[in-house]
Amino acid sequence: MLRGRTEERAAIRRLLGDLPTGGGALLLQGEPGSGRSALVDYAHRHAEGCAVLAGTGLPEEADLPYAGLQRLLDPVLDRAPALPEHQRRVLLRAVAGAGCPAHRRLALSLAVLGLLAAAARETPLLCTMDDVDRGDQPTADVLAFVARRLHRSRVAVLLTTAADVPLGGMARHRLRPLDDRDSVALLTDRLGGRPPAPPVAAALGAAAGGNPQALLDLAGVLTPGQCRGEEPVPETPPPDGRLGRAYRARVDRLPADTRRVLLLAALDEDGEPATLVRAARAAGTAVEALAPAELAGLVRVEPRRVTFPQPLVRTVVRAAAPLAERRAAHLLLAGVLDGTRHRLRRAGHLAAAAPGPDPALAAELEQAAAEYARGGAVAAAALHRAAELSDDPVRAAARLVAAARYAWSAGRAHRARLLLGELPPAAEVAVAGRADLLRGELELRTGRPGLALTTLLSAADTLAAADRACTGTGGADGDRALALGALVRAGEAVCFAGDQYRYAEVARRAELLRRPDDPPATELLSAYVAGTAATLRGDHEQAGPALRRAVVLGGQLTGAASTPAALTCAAAAGLLVAVDGAAHRLAERAVELARERGEVSALPRALELRAAAEYWLGRHDAATDSSREGLRIARDTGQENWAGVHLGMLAVLAAVRADRDTALRRIREIGEDAGAHSRPRALAQWALAVLDLVDNRPAAAAARLAGLACPGTGRGQVLVLVMATPYLVEAAAAVADRPVAGAALAVFDRWASSTASPSRRALSARCHGLLAPRGSAEAEREFRTALRLHPTDADAFERARTELLLGRELRRSRRPRAAREHLHAAREAFTLLGAASWAQQATTELRAAGESVGPPEESAARLLTGQQLRIAQLVAEGATNREIAARMFLSTRTVDHHLRNIFHRLNIRSRTELARALS
Repeated sequence: MLRGRTEERAAIRRLLGDLPTGGGALLLQGEPGSGRSALVDYAHRHAEGCAVLAGTGLPEEADLPYAGLQRLLDPVLDRAPALPEHQRRVLLRAVAGAGCPAHRRLALSLAVLGLLAAAARETPLLCTMDDVDRGDQPTADVLAFVARRLHRSRVAVLLTTAADVPLGGMARHRLRPLDDRDSVALLTDRLGGRPPAPPVAAALGAAAGGNPQALLDLAGVLTPGQCRGEEPVPETPPPDGRLGRAYRARVDRLPADTRRVLLLAALDEDGEPATLVRAARAAGTAVEALAPAELAGLVRVEPRRVTFPQPLVRTVVRAAAPLAERRAAHLLLAGVLDGTRHRLRRAGHLAAAAPGPDPALAAELEQAAAEYARGGAVAAAALHRAAELSDDPVRAAARLVAAARYAWSAGRAHRARLLLGELPPAAEVAVAGRADLLRGELELRTGRPGLALTTLLSAADTLAAADRACTGTGGADGDRALALGALVRAGEAVCFAGDQYRYAEVARRAELLRRPDDPPATELLSAYVAGTAATLRGDHEQAGPALRRAVVLGGQLTGAASTPAALTCAAAAGLLVAVDGAAHRLAERAVELARERGEVSALPRALELRAAAEYWLGRHDAATDSSREGLRIARDTGQENWAGVHLGMLAVLAAVRADRDTALRRIREIGEDAGAHSRPRALAQWALAVLDLVDNRPAAAAARLAGLACPGTGRGQVLVLVMATPYLVEAAAAVADRPVAGAALAVFDRWASSTASPSRRALSARCHGLLAPRGSAEAEREFRTALRLHPTDADAFERARTELLLGRELRRSRRPRAAREHLHAAREAFTLLGAASWAQQATTELRAAGESVGPPEESAARLLTGQQLRIAQLVAEGATNREIAARMFLSTRTVDHHLRNIFHRLNIRSRTELARALS
């Protein structure tokens, strides 16, 4: 079955369907393997009641004028006598190999048009030429001429081409890469109906670039373990697959100078045109020799970069060249690169040409990789080669671990595991500790959190032992800081799995590593672990100072000490002490730094914390954007555990908006693999509980939320339960389950009262209002306290929820006039925020309070999301984009993006018009 070619199949059916009354033409353009030939076969199968002439452009006949035309027309040449005499002679002369003079080409083209029309008099005719660009050019010219003049005949012409050839005057379809859904469907077809695991499908889709044949070639070489996601999948399609062989044939037909320059381009990963120009000149040729490869679609030369549209071509070009040619090309490239400006690239080419161990070159590679600003896959490859060139097993092992760390930083988990697998079993202690630290982190993000905890604790012990063995040397502090980093990750594994009671052991080990003269980055880690442990055991008096110290230290980090890992610790500490603005700034800085340095694997965790800060700040749209981005990157990098966290957060945010379909879809995407007490599962239960509340099923909501954790034992998701406590209290109060609500609120109160956050204290007061006797002065006092504490410039949603609950309380206390003021405020706020279901609840309460309420008026504000509306209001007040970014904890680029969307939605062009629209 043809996957992902719906538009092209429909175009072919239209072309064939028009044949009884008139002809037409269609050109399909796509790279090799994109399905052009399959679509030609599709046309042949659906050409019912039609005669078919089929041809294919053959590179072997590209220098024989009209060879393709002769093969195509041979079955109908017996109709040539029906043509005018001069046309018949020129046609027969051309297909007999005698050529066609320039002044007779129009006659020849008209002869072919007449011959096809004559053949179609009795039966409509489909004429196809696959790969028309690979055959002789005169045949392509004649067929293009004919294709533009078929409207009065019963002839359909279907041409396919890989290159962007100048064949105008006919309908053209470019075959786009398959999307994710069609890629999975094609893989499932190829694997006998068994869909690959989602991470496997994502990795194969990325490797194939949406090319159908590349996907089929990849699926054909998968092992059962690779299909299940237990082994790394190939990073490129196999060079000896069908697609690879097709590209190899194209490369082999290129002129020798073209192949020589193409090899230089394939070996120079950076793709800098100036380097290629110098290298081509040094090779005795010129970069212009690439022109045939460009015309064949194998390479693309742009002003700033030389690229291979299909990465497989680079692999094929390298594989096609003999070893001696590759070594010579590497040495030539090294010779034209500046040793200072291009240190790593130059060392990499020298290393690729090295015949055996070379300790000096290995050291040069290692130093150059350390200086390389973007790190990632390039540095990983350099250090791997440095390990191969090392003559010292200890240095080789250290370089392998560093290479694996760079590979993981670039988001290539499978590659990191492969590199770790090359380590000798008896590595030096510090190297073994660093390897276990990386293995544990990989398990935490992509595998089994339980195994991650064991591995990370072992790594911390090993690194601490290495620290003790090297006391007094420069390497000691490095090993101790890494040991603390391993314990931070171990704490993450504990919290992810819902085993918070085990955090005490993590904190005990971290305390043993603390020193009074620790540098800020190391002190930050110690303070974070100590503060988190105190928070989990409910000792907020001890937790607060430690966590606030971590936040302060995070804001002071500079230079090499300012890393995404350190900043995410500081951001997490900020969330635990409810300094949401500081937590957001730290998480945002972690995201920016990870992007700048190419530390892709750090982004899902940083984006999780940014989304959490945005949730507490009431910026639900921004939190949704952060979680969507985190989900995409987590999936791209194989971090299935953190993909689950982002899916859970997206489900909660959708449920808060009462978007049932989206929330349930996100929950289904979490799947069944997440542990019963894992964070993704707890977030899913929170989302379902919110939906229960929206649907007036408080008993079900209370039961779900009460089961999230047992704070007394530390089992379950204690931190998620604390976040969800306002919903638990509301649900339990509705069914008069005071013990459950009171126990959860006691935990929340101890935390909220230890912070300086007005929003947390407002939620606490609201919860107490819900639990106070109905109609009592205490209930009204608590609700009004909550309204007073809610920040006026943030978290409009929670303030509106409090207005709604106070209005309901006053209405039930038979004070409808007082209730209506708050219910109107709630309804207006929910309407502006786009929370239609909550606005409907406020409307229902208003009607119960004796007010006739119609649907909310359609206004400019109604067309905007909550975040867009807030930005629009600030613009209307005269704030600049920079001032808006500072007030809303956004980047100016994000404000610019939202403002463009606002102008588009409201169909306005200026800030003045925006102020008028909101007035």
